[in-house]
Formats: sequence, structure tokens, C-alpha cells
Amino acid sequence: MSDDLRETRVLSAVVSLVDSLLDDFDVVDLLTELTERCAELLDISSAGFLLADPLRRLHLVAATSEQTRDLELFQLQAEQGPCIDCYRTGEPVVVPDIATQVDRWPRFAPAAAEAGFAAVHALPMRAAGVVLGALNLFDTRPGGLSEADRLVAQTLAHIACVAVLQEHPPTAATVVSPLRSALIGRVVVEQAKGFVSEVLGVSMDEAFRLIRTHSRAHGEHLTDVARRLMRDRHTRPELVRALTELAHREGRQ
Repeated sequence: MSDDLRETRVLSAVVSLVDSLLDDFDVVDLLTELTERCAELLDISSAGFLLADPLRRLHLVAATSEQTRDLELFQLQAEQGPCIDCYRTGEPVVVPDIATQVDRWPRFAPAAAEAGFAAVHALPMRAAGVVLGALNLFDTRPGGLSEADRLVAQTLAHIACVAVLQEHPPTAATVVSPLRSALIGRVVVEQAKGFVSEVLGVSMDEAFRLIRTHSRAHGEHLTDVARRLMRDRHTRPELVRALTELAHREGRQ
């Protein structure tokens, strides 16, 4: 890809994401889109965002795929990996070859390799001197991050911070409420994914895509649709029918 074409794609992505911030948006949906943009713009396999709660415990809020989600959750369970180190130090972690990091991360490094990833990187999400979490990047090919790639990734991480803190000034005293809101939203979305996956007999990735497609087509927040699926017994049957019809309609195309 030429430098001019890459620059155009990056600027277009940034403009689109900033436009979303200026409109009514769903933070979980936007962070998921950010992971997809990361993969596209950096030519990597996948990405994920981890956010810290008020007790400084990291939680997954968005991932490009279910495979990435599983590895991110394993990283949290093992309490080791690039995102953990990035969050603790507030500094980027760039690992061009995960196979060389077994001594550093004896549980995470083999798990990442087994999942098919050769390179992993993490960049901090920081606002007003507070590290909110980290952006994880995964690739099936070994290799580092160029300065241009790192700048793009850090820019997307900054946009993620703005998305999380949109309703509050980014100071250490005010980050708790929006962080809690984002984390709760992600939990509800995960519950809805599992419910739709079981009811419709589809993969978790497909369940999430169906919920997301429905929410966007109807101008609803992703988390609002998820909450209706999990908590509103009156509208749930109608939603399930709509998702079933959507799956069948797309299957015929």
C-alpha cells in the first residue's frame, strides 16, 4: 500500500470515528469498531481493548473476534501478557516474536502461539495521567510496529479514551463512573451473545454480528438491544424473531 493511500485510509477512519463521537453512540459498539479499524489499518489479524475497573482489575470490553476474546480472557486469568505489563507500566509493549517470550510469560506466550499468533503488542489508554486500560494487537506473522503503525494505533487508543470518557471531564476523580458504565455494558452484551448463540444455534461471533446489525438497522444502541434481550420478557420474543429472520435472510443472499 502506498504512503498516500495509507494516509487517506487512516484520515478517513479517524474522521468517521470522530463523527461517531459527535453523535449519539454506543461505547461497546464503537470500541468494537475501533478494534476492526486497527486490524484493517495496521494490516494485522485482530485487536482487543481492556479497561480497568476502580479496583484496577482489567476487563475485556471489545475484541475483533471470539478467538481474540478467548486469548484476552486467558491473559487476564493468567495475570501475564503484554496488556498486563502495558497497563501496569503505562508504556507500550512491542513483541515482534512471541516465541521468544516464554520466560517472560510462561503461560501466555505458549497460549498465544497455540492460538496462531506470532506477534503481540499493547499500547496504553491514558487520560489526564490515568491509565484506563490498554489496546492489544495480534498478528499471525512475526514483526514489530513501525513508528507510523505505532502512531496510528496510539491515535485509535486515544479515540477509545474519548469514547469512554465522553460524558465526563478526563480527570482522575471522574473516570470511575464512565468506566463502570462501559464495563457493565460489555457484560450485558456478552450475556446477550450467549443467549442468541444458544437460541439460534449460531457461533458467538455470528450472534454478536446479528445483534449489532439489528441495532444499527433500527437506530438503537447495541447495549440497549442486549438489555432488552436479557431483561425484557415482553419484547424478547419479538427481538428473537427479528434476529432469526435476519439470519435466514442473510443466509439466502
